[in-house]
Amino acid sequence: MAWFDCHFYSEVLGLATTMYVLLPQRSGLQIGNEIGNNQDKHPVLYLLHGLSDDHTAWMRYSLIERYASEAGLAIVMPAVNRSYYTDMLHGGKYWTFISEELPRLVRSFFPISADRGQNYVAGLSMGGYGAIKLAMSCPDRFAAGASLSGALDLEDGYRQGIPDFPLIFGPAEGIPGSKHDLFANAARLVEINGLIPRLYICCGTEDKMYGQTVRFRDHCYRLGLPLTYAEGPGAHNWDYWNQSIKDVLSWLPLQQPLGNTDLSSGEQ
Repeated sequence: MAWFDCHFYSEVLGLATTMYVLLPQRSGLQIGNEIGNNQDKHPVLYLLHGLSDDHTAWMRYSLIERYASEAGLAIVMPAVNRSYYTDMLHGGKYWTFISEELPRLVRSFFPISADRGQNYVAGLSMGGYGAIKLAMSCPDRFAAGASLSGALDLEDGYRQGIPDFPLIFGPAEGIPGSKHDLFANAARLVEINGLIPRLYICCGTEDKMYGQTVRFRDHCYRLGLPLTYAEGPGAHNWDYWNQSIKDVLSWLPLQQPLGNTDLSSGEQ
Protein backbone atom coordinates (compact mmCIF):
# COMPACT_ATOMS: atom_id res chain seq x y z
CA MET A 1 0.00 0.00 0.00
CA ALA A 2 0.99 3.59 -0.58
CA TRP A 3 0.26 5.94 2.34
CA PHE A 4 -0.40 9.63 1.62
CA ASP A 5 -0.53 12.37 4.25
CA CYS A 6 -2.59 14.81 2.20
CA HIS A 7 -2.93 18.49 3.12
CA PHE A 8 -5.33 20.56 1.05
CA TYR A 9 -7.63 23.57 1.11
CA SER A 10 -11.38 23.15 1.57
CA GLU A 11 -13.51 25.80 -0.11
CA VAL A 12 -16.50 24.61 1.92
CA LEU A 13 -14.76 24.88 5.30
CA GLY A 14 -12.73 27.93 4.33
CA LEU A 15 -9.54 26.49 5.76
CA ALA A 16 -6.69 24.07 5.17
CA THR A 17 -7.41 20.54 6.34
CA THR A 18 -5.95 17.07 6.01
CA MET A 19 -6.64 13.39 5.40
CA TYR A 20 -4.75 10.12 5.25
CA VAL A 21 -5.17 8.09 2.07
CA LEU A 22 -4.13 4.49 1.44
CA LEU A 23 -3.86 3.29 -2.17
CA PRO A 24 -3.26 -0.28 -3.35
CA GLN A 25 0.18 -0.80 -4.85
CA ARG A 26 0.91 -3.90 -6.90
CA SER A 27 4.11 -5.54 -5.76
CA GLY A 28 5.57 -8.97 -6.12
CA LEU A 29 8.76 -8.15 -4.23
CA GLN A 30 7.79 -6.40 -0.99
CA ILE A 31 8.04 -8.92 1.81
CA GLY A 32 4.73 -9.57 3.56
CA ASN A 33 2.74 -7.35 1.19
CA GLU A 34 -0.19 -8.67 -0.80
CA ILE A 35 -0.17 -7.86 -4.51
CA GLY A 36 -3.34 -5.76 -4.36
CA ASN A 37 -5.79 -5.14 -7.21
CA ASN A 38 -5.05 -4.42 -10.84
CA GLN A 39 -7.67 -1.74 -11.49
CA ASP A 40 -7.10 1.66 -13.02
CA LYS A 41 -9.67 3.18 -10.62
CA HIS A 42 -9.67 1.78 -7.11
CA PRO A 43 -12.76 0.93 -5.04
CA VAL A 44 -12.76 3.14 -1.96
CA LEU A 45 -13.84 3.08 1.66
CA TYR A 46 -14.28 6.44 3.40
CA LEU A 47 -13.30 5.61 6.98
CA LEU A 48 -14.52 8.06 9.62
CA HIS A 49 -13.04 8.78 13.05
CA GLY A 50 -14.71 9.20 16.44
CA LEU A 51 -15.42 12.25 18.60
CA SER A 52 -12.14 12.35 20.54
CA ASP A 53 -9.94 11.18 17.64
CA ASP A 54 -8.67 12.65 14.39
CA HIS A 55 -7.81 11.33 10.92
CA THR A 56 -4.70 9.55 12.24
CA ALA A 57 -6.53 7.24 14.65
CA TRP A 58 -7.28 4.35 12.29
CA MET A 59 -3.65 4.14 11.18
CA ARG A 60 -2.29 4.43 14.73
CA TYR A 61 -4.55 2.00 16.53
CA SER A 62 -5.71 -0.59 13.98
CA LEU A 63 -4.31 -2.81 11.23
CA ILE A 64 -6.36 -1.09 8.54
CA GLU A 65 -3.38 -0.78 6.16
CA ARG A 66 -2.82 -4.53 6.17
CA TYR A 67 -6.52 -5.31 5.84
CA ALA A 68 -6.92 -2.86 2.97
CA SER A 69 -3.90 -4.28 1.17
CA GLU A 70 -5.38 -7.76 1.31
CA ALA A 71 -8.70 -6.43 -0.02
CA GLY A 72 -7.17 -4.25 -2.77
CA LEU A 73 -9.16 -1.31 -1.40
CA ALA A 74 -8.34 2.40 -1.19
CA ILE A 75 -9.02 4.03 2.20
CA VAL A 76 -9.75 7.73 2.74
CA MET A 77 -9.56 8.99 6.36
CA PRO A 78 -10.57 12.67 6.65
CA ALA A 79 -10.28 14.99 9.64
CA VAL A 80 -13.54 16.58 10.80
CA ASN A 81 -12.79 17.58 14.42
CA ARG A 82 -15.83 17.22 16.77
CA SER A 83 -18.37 18.12 14.07
CA TYR A 84 -20.50 14.96 13.96
CA TYR A 85 -20.13 15.16 10.17
CA THR A 86 -22.77 17.92 10.21
CA ASP A 87 -23.24 21.45 8.93
CA MET A 88 -22.89 22.83 12.43
CA LEU A 89 -25.24 25.44 13.84
CA HIS A 90 -22.14 27.17 15.22
CA GLY A 91 -19.16 26.00 13.20
CA GLY A 92 -18.09 24.57 9.87
CA LYS A 93 -20.19 22.98 7.12
CA TYR A 94 -18.80 19.50 7.68
CA TRP A 95 -21.77 17.67 6.14
CA THR A 96 -21.35 19.55 2.87
CA PHE A 97 -17.62 18.91 3.10
CA ILE A 98 -17.88 15.16 3.70
CA SER A 99 -20.81 14.44 1.37
CA GLU A 100 -19.98 16.68 -1.58
CA GLU A 101 -16.58 18.35 -1.60
CA LEU A 102 -14.40 15.56 -0.23
CA PRO A 103 -15.38 12.80 -2.71
CA ARG A 104 -14.95 15.22 -5.58
CA LEU A 105 -11.50 16.29 -4.39
CA VAL A 106 -10.39 12.73 -3.68
CA ARG A 107 -11.24 11.68 -7.24
CA SER A 108 -9.35 14.69 -8.61
CA PHE A 109 -6.23 13.88 -6.54
CA PHE A 110 -6.17 10.06 -6.77
CA PRO A 111 -7.26 7.22 -9.13
CA ILE A 112 -10.49 6.52 -7.22
CA SER A 113 -13.59 4.99 -8.80
CA ALA A 114 -16.73 7.13 -9.09
CA ASP A 115 -18.86 4.00 -9.57
CA ARG A 116 -21.51 3.80 -6.87
CA GLY A 117 -20.90 0.05 -6.58
CA GLN A 118 -17.28 0.73 -5.55
CA ASN A 119 -17.86 3.49 -3.00
CA TYR A 120 -18.42 2.64 0.67
CA VAL A 121 -18.32 4.39 4.04
CA ALA A 122 -17.68 3.18 7.59
CA GLY A 123 -16.83 4.69 10.93
CA LEU A 124 -16.67 4.21 14.67
CA SER A 125 -18.72 5.98 17.38
CA MET A 126 -19.30 9.52 16.02
CA GLY A 127 -17.99 8.18 12.71
CA GLY A 128 -20.57 5.39 12.82
CA TYR A 129 -23.26 8.06 12.93
CA GLY A 130 -21.61 9.87 10.01
CA ALA A 131 -21.24 6.68 7.97
CA ILE A 132 -24.85 5.57 8.29
CA LYS A 133 -26.12 9.10 7.65
CA LEU A 134 -23.95 9.38 4.55
CA ALA A 135 -24.99 6.00 3.15
CA MET A 136 -28.70 6.65 3.72
CA SER A 137 -28.65 10.29 2.54
CA CYS A 138 -26.58 9.61 -0.60
CA PRO A 139 -27.69 6.13 -1.74
CA ASP A 140 -26.99 7.08 -5.34
CA ARG A 141 -23.28 7.43 -4.51
CA PHE A 142 -22.62 4.86 -1.76
CA ALA A 143 -23.40 1.18 -2.11
CA ALA A 144 -22.77 0.28 1.53
CA GLY A 145 -22.37 1.87 4.95
CA ALA A 146 -21.11 0.41 8.22
CA SER A 147 -21.25 1.58 11.84
CA LEU A 148 -18.93 0.26 14.55
CA SER A 149 -20.24 1.12 18.04
CA GLY A 150 -22.05 4.01 16.40
CA ALA A 151 -23.65 6.98 18.14
CA LEU A 152 -26.86 6.27 16.27
CA ASP A 153 -29.38 7.91 18.62
CA LEU A 154 -28.74 11.64 19.06
CA GLU A 155 -31.45 11.95 21.69
CA ASP A 156 -29.41 9.60 23.86
CA GLY A 157 -26.42 11.93 23.39
CA TYR A 158 -28.46 14.86 24.68
CA ARG A 159 -29.49 12.79 27.70
CA GLN A 160 -25.81 12.07 28.36
CA GLY A 161 -25.11 15.80 28.33
CA ILE A 162 -22.58 15.91 25.48
CA PRO A 163 -21.68 19.63 25.53
CA ASP A 164 -21.06 19.88 21.77
CA PHE A 165 -24.59 18.90 20.77
CA PRO A 166 -26.36 22.27 21.21
CA LEU A 167 -23.56 23.95 19.25
CA ILE A 168 -23.75 21.37 16.47
CA PHE A 169 -27.46 20.55 16.20
CA GLY A 170 -29.30 23.16 18.26
CA PRO A 171 -31.93 22.39 20.92
CA ALA A 172 -32.71 18.75 21.70
CA GLU A 173 -36.40 19.14 20.85
CA GLY A 174 -35.45 19.86 17.24
CA ILE A 175 -33.85 16.46 16.66
CA PRO A 176 -36.80 14.02 16.28
CA GLY A 177 -37.84 13.80 12.63
CA SER A 178 -35.10 16.18 11.47
CA LYS A 179 -32.39 15.56 8.87
CA HIS A 180 -30.05 14.73 11.77
CA ASP A 181 -32.27 11.90 13.07
CA LEU A 182 -31.08 8.54 11.71
CA PHE A 183 -34.34 6.84 12.66
CA ALA A 184 -36.26 9.37 10.55
CA ASN A 185 -33.67 9.12 7.75
CA ALA A 186 -34.17 5.35 7.60
CA ALA A 187 -37.93 5.75 7.29
CA ARG A 188 -37.54 8.37 4.56
CA LEU A 189 -35.16 6.11 2.66
CA VAL A 190 -37.84 3.42 2.50
CA GLU A 191 -40.54 5.91 1.51
CA ILE A 192 -38.49 7.11 -1.47
CA ASN A 193 -38.40 3.53 -2.80
CA GLY A 194 -35.23 4.11 -4.79
CA LEU A 195 -31.67 2.89 -4.39
CA ILE A 196 -31.03 1.29 -1.00
CA PRO A 197 -27.47 0.89 0.36
CA ARG A 198 -26.48 -2.22 2.23
CA LEU A 199 -26.03 -1.49 5.93
CA TYR A 200 -23.85 -3.13 8.58
CA ILE A 201 -23.92 -2.25 12.27
CA CYS A 202 -22.04 -3.89 15.10
CA CYS A 203 -21.40 -3.19 18.76
CA GLY A 204 -19.79 -4.85 21.76
CA THR A 205 -22.22 -6.07 24.39
CA GLU A 206 -20.29 -4.18 27.10
CA ASP A 207 -20.27 -0.94 25.08
CA LYS A 208 -22.13 2.17 26.26
CA MET A 209 -23.56 2.40 22.73
CA TYR A 210 -25.08 -1.10 22.84
CA GLY A 211 -28.61 -0.01 23.81
CA GLN A 212 -28.98 2.55 21.05
CA THR A 213 -27.41 0.16 18.53
CA VAL A 214 -30.06 -2.44 19.32
CA ARG A 215 -32.83 0.16 19.03
CA PHE A 216 -31.60 1.25 15.62
CA ARG A 217 -31.18 -2.39 14.52
CA ASP A 218 -34.77 -3.18 15.44
CA HIS A 219 -35.98 -0.03 13.66
CA CYS A 220 -34.21 -1.08 10.46
CA TYR A 221 -35.61 -4.59 10.71
CA ARG A 222 -39.16 -3.24 11.04
CA LEU A 223 -38.61 -1.11 7.93
CA GLY A 224 -37.24 -4.08 5.99
CA LEU A 225 -33.89 -2.45 5.26
CA PRO A 226 -31.03 -4.71 4.09
CA LEU A 227 -29.13 -4.77 7.38
CA THR A 228 -26.36 -7.10 8.55
CA TYR A 229 -25.98 -7.01 12.34
CA ALA A 230 -23.17 -8.34 14.54
CA GLU A 231 -22.54 -8.23 18.26
CA GLY A 232 -20.27 -9.96 20.71
CA PRO A 233 -18.12 -9.37 23.77
CA GLY A 234 -16.40 -6.00 23.63
CA ALA A 235 -16.27 -2.43 24.94
CA HIS A 236 -15.85 1.00 23.35
CA ASN A 237 -12.19 0.49 22.46
CA TRP A 238 -9.71 -0.39 19.75
CA ASP A 239 -9.53 -4.08 20.62
CA TYR A 240 -13.11 -4.34 19.41
CA TRP A 241 -12.82 -1.93 16.47
CA ASN A 242 -9.65 -3.48 15.06
CA GLN A 243 -11.37 -6.85 14.69
CA SER A 244 -14.67 -5.32 13.60
CA ILE A 245 -13.21 -3.30 10.72
CA LYS A 246 -11.65 -6.49 9.40
CA ASP A 247 -15.12 -8.06 9.46
CA VAL A 248 -16.55 -5.02 7.67
CA LEU A 249 -14.00 -5.28 4.86
CA SER A 250 -14.88 -8.96 4.45
CA TRP A 251 -18.57 -7.99 4.24
CA LEU A 252 -18.13 -5.27 1.60
CA PRO A 253 -19.34 -6.31 -1.88
CA LEU A 254 -15.95 -5.71 -3.49
CA GLN A 255 -16.24 -8.28 -6.26
CA GLN A 256 -19.36 -7.00 -7.96
CA PRO A 257 -21.08 -3.64 -8.53
CA LEU A 258 -24.36 -3.07 -6.67
CA GLY A 259 -27.55 -1.95 -8.31
CA ASN A 260 -30.94 -1.41 -6.73
CA THR A 261 -31.42 -3.46 -3.59
CA ASP A 262 -34.72 -5.30 -3.15
CA LEU A 263 -36.13 -4.40 0.25
CA SER A 264 -37.73 -7.83 0.51
CA SER A 265 -34.31 -9.50 0.73
CA GLY A 266 -33.16 -7.98 4.03
CA GLU A 267 -30.05 -9.53 5.63
CA GLN A 268 -29.93 -10.47 9.27
